[in-house]
Order: sequence, then C-alpha cells, then structure tokens
Amino acid sequence: MSSAPLTLRRSPRPASPDARRRRRTGPLLGLVAWLCGIAFFLPVAWMVLTSFHSETDAATNPPSVGAGLSLHGYREFFGAGTGISPWPPLINSFTASVVSTLLVLLLAIPAAYALSIKPVRKWSDVLFFFLSTKMLPLVAGLLPLYLVAQNTGMLDSIWLLVILYTSMNLPIAVWMMRSFLAEVPVEMLEAASIDGAGLTTTLTRIVAPVAMPGIAATALISFIFSWNELLFARVLTGIVAGTSPVFLTGFVTSQGLFLAKVCAAATVISLPVLIAGFAAQDKLVQGLSLGAVK
Repeated sequence: MSSAPLTLRRSPRPASPDARRRRRTGPLLGLVAWLCGIAFFLPVAWMVLTSFHSETDAATNPPSVGAGLSLHGYREFFGAGTGISPWPPLINSFTASVVSTLLVLLLAIPAAYALSIKPVRKWSDVLFFFLSTKMLPLVAGLLPLYLVAQNTGMLDSIWLLVILYTSMNLPIAVWMMRSFLAEVPVEMLEAASIDGAGLTTTLTRIVAPVAMPGIAATALISFIFSWNELLFARVLTGIVAGTSPVFLTGFVTSQGLFLAKVCAAATVISLPVLIAGFAAQDKLVQGLSLGAVK
C-alpha cells in the first residue's frame, strides 16, 4: 500500500514594516494625488467653460455654471467683429518654437554626450557655466539685447526670437539630456566602437533610440518654454513678428476685460501645447522618470 508523499507547507512570511507602511499610506497618497490633479485642472476647466459663455453670463458674480453656451468669444477671437486675424501670431509662435526646439536638440545632444558618456576635462565647471547663465534675470539683459537687435536690424524679426529662445532653453536642455544619456549602457557604446562606428553613427543609431524618451521630454519642455515666452516677444517684436502671447495681451483693453473673449483666446493659444503634451505623454513620463529608480 503506497502512501502519498507528505508536503510541507510553509507559513506565509510576515510583511516587513516598510511593506505594511506602504500598504497603509498608499490609498492616502493616491487620494492626495487625485486632489492635487483636480486642483490644477479646475482653473483650466473653468477657463474652457467660460469661453463658451456670452460676455453677460461670464461677467456675473458669482459666475453662472449653467448658463447657455455660445461661440461668440471664439468668433471674436478669429476676427469676426474686429477683422484682426490671429493666424500670423500663431504661425510666428509655431515657427519660433519649433525651429528653436530643433536647434536646442541639435546642440544639446552632442554637448550632453561630451559631458556624460565621453566626459571632457573639468566637465563639472562646464555644467556650472551652463547653469550660471540662468541666474541672470531676463529683464536685466533686455536693454543690451534691444540695442544689439536695433543696431543689427533684427528688431521685429522672427529669427531674433529663434536665437533668443535657443540660447534661453539650451542650458536646461543640456542638463536634462546629460542625466538621460548617463543611463545609456556603456556596453552598447563599446560594442559600437569595436564595430568601427563613428560619432555621428553612435549618436543617431545607438544613443538616440535608447534616449528617445529623454529627447522627447527635453523637446516638449523647450517647446512649452518657447511658446509661452512673453517678455522678449513683447519688447523686441511688433506687427510683423508678434507671437500669440503678445496677441493675447491685446485683449486687455481700456474698455475693460471681456472674460469670454479672453478665455476663448487663451484656450485656442493653449491647444498646441496640450496637443503636444498628449501626443508625447508616454515618452514624457518615461523621460522624466528615467534614472529616478536605481
């Protein structure tokens, strides 16, 4: 008569204090995260809702949530009543933001490669120099930039904004790309070097695909900073090269603040940034969290 083999069951291992603490605080942190997200989203939602109200309903105090919807603000923004088209400022913003972002990536990736993967001598001093350029307030350099632009005939030029936005975003891009490129496996670079790959091939076929989330995050942040910039565009441009933030300030008139029209303008001007963020949100999250967990 054969007997079934005996199996020993191990008692479950007690959870560690850290695991129990995480289990208790996890739902609370999730609730706090949702509350913070809703708090940041409510003003945007309120702006979009107000843009679909008439000026009378938008100006009520307290604001009327259930008021009828109207496209009057959007018609006014696109020049139905004034005849002023918003397309030239929008095109100027798009041109300056996209071209400057491409230039930033073209310059920041090789610089970050030299500071992380193939570190140059005194690379920490180089990084501090990049960071020190952001310590000067923008308004402090406004007068010299205005005089230089005036003497070179570049006032009210979109290419002046491209140069300024590139120089403004380049230090941040170098710092971001350095942290991203530092996560590229050294073994891949050594294998590429053994196969005889040059610098251009290494950057385009080895480094770029691995660091694509970081490149997307850097490009999106540079695009947002360029699109939202107001000070340089307000002072150094006029009718020809005015950008969308400058165009938006034109809705604040001496007659008063028309909330529905201003909210409609702000909603339309914010759409390119929101679309870019949603399109690259997966790579943005990967890029911003790259290297956060060792």
